[in-house]
Amino acid sequence: MTHSNSHYSLNDLVYLMQRLRAPEDGCAWDIQQTYRTITSSTLEEAYEVVDAIEQGDFAQLREELGDLLFQVIFYSQLASEDGRFSFADIVSGLTAKLVRRHPHVFPDGTLNSHRDSTLSADDIKQRWENLKQEERAQKGLTGILSDVPIGLPAIPRAQKLQKRAAAVGFDFANAADVLNKLQEEIAELQHAITQGQANAIEDEMGDVFFTLANLCRHLHLDGEKSLRHANQKFTARFQFIEQTLLAQGLQWSSQSPEALDQLWGLAKNSPTDPV
Repeated sequence: MTHSNSHYSLNDLVYLMQRLRAPEDGCAWDIQQTYRTITSSTLEEAYEVVDAIEQGDFAQLREELGDLLFQVIFYSQLASEDGRFSFADIVSGLTAKLVRRHPHVFPDGTLNSHRDSTLSADDIKQRWENLKQEERAQKGLTGILSDVPIGLPAIPRAQKLQKRAAAVGFDFANAADVLNKLQEEIAELQHAITQGQANAIEDEMGDVFFTLANLCRHLHLDGEKSLRHANQKFTARFQFIEQTLLAQGLQWSSQSPEALDQLWGLAKNSPTDPV
């Protein structure tokens, strides 16, 4: 299997993974890996995809999508070796599920049928939710929260839990009510801090985060995205201060809190500030 122009296909990638895992002449590191040992890499690659998108770096996005695809190929090879499923099974199952979940596009359940153009976006969303509920029931997942992945980052998981609960009416009426709840949780956190109760402080801090996630949901914001943007702003502003001090030959230790606060104000008003 050679390619003089190095233009490889998906089949080549599957074959490459088989070679990497070959006991006789494969890669010693790849041979040692298991489902669990590569999960951290999977999370890292997914975040690098998001980072490339948010940076608008499409050359990097192309590379990161390849790295993420390789994670799927790796898992499918492990499963194939165990006799569980293959990459082809993943593709077939995914295609079948998407056809099934889009009856408004594939009305007779085949790829060759065409959509019902009379459905609104709200109708489509409701059908999607109904189909997912049916699938959960078929898997024996009858609890409303039973299949929200535990491994999700905390903020996205909080918002998924809240969305599921809201679907059956367990929700705040509006964002103002959530904001009132947030103020209540902050007051309880302040009390725990005053009392010096370490366990209570951690518990109340969790409630504050959970309520913040709920407020984001009511404001139609992605909490994880909002926090990532805040991280980017802090990084850019901190680096502005760092570069300013370096250009002036000054040390952090020589700066008063007031001086650093002034520099922070300059950073916020910088043309390069990612507001």
